Amino acid sequence: MQTNHHVDTIVALATPPGSGAIGIIRLSGSRAIPIVNSIFKGKNLLLQQGYTVHYGEIIHESEVIDQVLITLFKTPKSYTGEDMVEISCHGSSYILETVIQLCIQKGAVPAMPGEFTQRAFLNGKMDLTQAEAVADLIASNASAAHKAALHNLKGGFKHVLDGMREQLIHFSALIELELDFSQEDVAFADRNALMDLLLQITQRTHQLLQSFTLGNVIKNGVKVAIVGKPNAGKSTLLNALLNEERAIVSAIAGTTRDTVEETLNINGILFKLIDTAGIRQHTTDEIEAIGIARSKKAIEQSDIVLFIFDINDSINEVLSQINQWDLAKHQCIAVGNKLDVSASNIQLLQQQFSNIPITNRHYISALQQDGIEALKLSLFNMATGDSLNFENTIITNSRHFAALQSLSQALQEVKQGIDNNIPGDLLALDIRRCLHFLGIITGRIETDRDILGTIFGKFCIGK
Repeated sequence: MQTNHHVDTIVALATPPGSGAIGIIRLSGSRAIPIVNSIFKGKNLLLQQGYTVHYGEIIHESEVIDQVLITLFKTPKSYTGEDMVEISCHGSSYILETVIQLCIQKGAVPAMPGEFTQRAFLNGKMDLTQAEAVADLIASNASAAHKAALHNLKGGFKHVLDGMREQLIHFSALIELELDFSQEDVAFADRNALMDLLLQITQRTHQLLQSFTLGNVIKNGVKVAIVGKPNAGKSTLLNALLNEERAIVSAIAGTTRDTVEETLNINGILFKLIDTAGIRQHTTDEIEAIGIARSKKAIEQSDIVLFIFDINDSINEVLSQINQWDLAKHQCIAVGNKLDVSASNIQLLQQQFSNIPITNRHYISALQQDGIEALKLSLFNMATGDSLNFENTIITNSRHFAALQSLSQALQEVKQGIDNNIPGDLLALDIRRCLHFLGIITGRIETDRDILGTIFGKFCIGK
């Protein structure tokens, strides 16, 4: 474990600002317990054990500020690896600010964003992947993002990288041992075994890189543009997906003039639905024209397009819409709407529109919410590839992705070195480069302070 680098004792509000039933103030540092003890009336906190809770009062100049619970955590068995104190107060903004100011008067300094977790990292309580998972866990707003962050916080990604690192270090040590006995022409490292190891690590790196697409979906959600001609039923479909009257619906073509955005949670994945203005080639309405331009932009920026068409239209008219908006180049689901006003059954419709160049097709009644659940499942499968498994590590962080790309290239260079039978000292250097990129991810190498500032600056102040 790394030694404690910090002199200051920091203090911050650990719960959201504003009034509430309870607010928690957190301190960390060598003087955390003495500072709180100096304003606390109750047991002498200096004599108490860690992982204990104590009832008492916060006092300032004989005035009782609040009745509180004090929780003690002692080094090294704390979140930060330092002495820590949490003060549970009533959630009055006045009380919380008064207690924080009392702590500052007694010698604490206000914490910077993410400083508690940064200290945990610097004191060896977690690696950088776990520290970043803390921020992801706090920011998670759907079950999939929560599960992915929790997997990494528990060390799922860390264990994968540690295994790769240990294997590479083993071979690097054997190769460097050969250099010490170069005069005796002794071989300690089996080149065939090293090649097998490289193939395993390369394959694992490739799997991690491939998971980033899914990770992006989990972390950031999926942008879905609902497009079609005026009065095809786009707003009705949005309302049906949300199961609420979110968008204005009328029989008048062009009712939706601007994009309407809402969020839908399907099996723990967030879908950002964008109901666009109906697209038609010619309009004399200036406002409608602006809405159409925004609709086209929404198509280009979306991850999935829901193309909704009226099943009473001819196949040529539907094909014209697809070609006009160039939908075949996008991830697209074609949605034939208005089953409730058509005499056709789904089998006949499948034959009628079989020439549509979009393989994923659904036929629904948005008004009667018929076929909506099947459409939701299709959206989920298209977004996740039907491969959502939280037992496996899923990369959600672009910093990790960039380092893994560099690792992949470095592994290829080691393989080429073995193929070309390069000297052991050069091979050892190439393996060290692989270890370097693994270290960038976990923070095992000396990490640039600016990088740490960027990472931890995204945290809330009390974490």
